[in-house]
Amino acid sequence: MTVYATLESPLGELLLVGEESATAPGGTALVSLSVPGQKGGAAVLDGWRHSPDAFAGIAAQLRAYFAGELTRFDIEYAASAPGTDFQRQVWAELDAIEYGTTVSYGEIARRIGASSVLVRAVGTAIGRNPLLVVRPCHRVIGSDGSLKGYAGGLERKQALLGLEGALVS
Repeated sequence: MTVYATLESPLGELLLVGEESATAPGGTALVSLSVPGQKGGAAVLDGWRHSPDAFAGIAAQLRAYFAGELTRFDIEYAASAPGTDFQRQVWAELDAIEYGTTVSYGEIARRIGASSVLVRAVGTAIGRNPLLVVRPCHRVIGSDGSLKGYAGGLERKQALLGLEGALVS
């Protein structure tokens, strides 16, 4: 069963989408976390059940993150979450980027063993990350240190990096 909830945040109202899971803390594995106006963001579909309680643990972690009290999420992602094998490989590298740090798109390509010609494909995979904030795609920047693309908008990327003390000039 697909469940959803919304959560107010400094980025606007977050939409959390999950699947009921016997193994996930709180009984819900996260499928998607999106922000208003996000390119490719989720939208509530018929048949989904509104269930704020199912996301209580995730919501608590998000609140602690936005308050500057949490630097690493402990959230189970749904196995049925969208993504190709290549995207999942890129996303695993996103999960490994430490709080308060940034890496370049080229560095992500290098880490997964992709040639430099695949940097654009890496960027596309990052842009399709269905789990904004909790899978930290906002920590990936241009090789020159500039802020590049973010499905939730560059102002949100800047806000997240500011929160983490990783703003680039």
